This record gives sequence, C-alpha cells and structure tokens, in this order.
Amino acid sequence: MTALRLRGDLWMGAAPLIRGLALEMPGGVWSCLLGPSGVGKSSLGRLIAGLPGPHRLEGVLEACDGQPLAGRVAMMAQGGQLLPWADLVGNVTIGARLRGARPDTARARALLAEVGLAGLEARRPDALSGGQRQRVALARVLMEDCAVVVLDEPFSALDTGTRLAMQDLAARVLKGRTVIVITHDPLEAIRLSDRAWLLGPAGAEALALPDAPVPRDWRAPQTLTAQAALLGRLLPVAPACAG
Repeated sequence: MTALRLRGDLWMGAAPLIRGLALEMPGGVWSCLLGPSGVGKSSLGRLIAGLPGPHRLEGVLEACDGQPLAGRVAMMAQGGQLLPWADLVGNVTIGARLRGARPDTARARALLAEVGLAGLEARRPDALSGGQRQRVALARVLMEDCAVVVLDEPFSALDTGTRLAMQDLAARVLKGRTVIVITHDPLEAIRLSDRAWLLGPAGAEALALPDAPVPRDWRAPQTLTAQAALLGRLLPVAPACAG
C-alpha cells in the first residue's frame, strides 16, 4: 500500500495558493481534499498525478516507500473526459493505446461488467446516462491498475441518488487502494473519507470524522451531524433578516 507525504507551498505561476501544507495520506484508504473553488484542490490532484500545468510545489511530494510515484497514479478528472468517437471498450483501454501497448479488451469487458455496464460495450458515451458515463471513467481508472487513484470531483454532475450509488460503487471497487478524492461536497467528504482536510490559503486543517467504516450511511446521526458542522464551516455567515 502506497502512502503519500506532501509538504510545502503550492504556487500557481507567480502567485501562492496554499502555504504550509503538511499532508500525510495513508496507504490503502481514502483521503479527502475539501475547500472552496479556486483554493488549489485540483492543482494538488494534478500534482499528485504528475500532470503538467502552471502549478508547482515548493516542497516535497513523495511516496513513503521511497519509490518514485511516476507510473503508480491514475486520475479520474472532472467530467470523466471520455472519447466521444470511441465505444466503451475503446474508452477503457485508451491508456494502453496511448502507450503503444496491446489493449487487454477481455479485462476491459470484465471491468465494465464489474461497474454494471455488461452488454453496453459497443455503445458510445453520447448513448449513456450521466451515471453510466461516470462508471466508464471509473472502469478506465481501474484498467490502469495503479496503487494510487486521484478522483477530482468525480460525481459532481450527478443527481443525489445516482451520486450516492456511485460513491458506494467506487468505495467497493477501489477498496485497498490509496485514494485521494477532491470535492466541494461535505456529505461526500464525510461518507468516503478515512482522512480529510479543509484547504485554505494558510494550509490544510485536519477534520474530525465519524467513527464508522466508509462508505458511511448518509442517514446515520453521526454522518448528518458531521455534515452539518462541515457545511457551517464552508458557508459564509448569512446576514440577519430585518423586520
């Protein structure tokens, strides 16, 4: 299991985004990065995934086993970013094709079946529902078979019921991997996280989480109480009504 350590300052070009980061993300469990838009959550996800961009870290990002992270991280980006011209098998195997390797179509079909899409392999993304497209993106991440998975707002476009179902599915199929989930959603953070941090310009604050296994029951009093407390941290104070 690959644990991660990240320390230092996150910059966007010449502008600092987050100072004094100190994150210890344990191996084999879910860690959550939560915070307002523009704080740098997606930049941290891209940094962990080794993707290029205007962001940079003045500090250290390393796997705690001392081995390079390159080749051990898969990322599910916002919106899934499926190829509209390719069928589902083609979308799931795109990583191998880009590397010039022979795609394992049998494994791709097995993964599509695992995420509930058996029989739909020949369809293209525009023939799927939003939840089905997210399942294809999840199968593509699984196809890479990486120890570390970054999920950047993976279910933000889904309705509430579908989002809860996809959270449960992701928790099941990614069990045992080191998962970093980036979200704006307090309930998603509370349900899925073994560790969670609220990001801001001055660093990352560790959040208290209910003492229950993930994915936590969204109806449980502990989950609802933790969600309300976190929502109160994220929302600005509303002015009192006159009259």
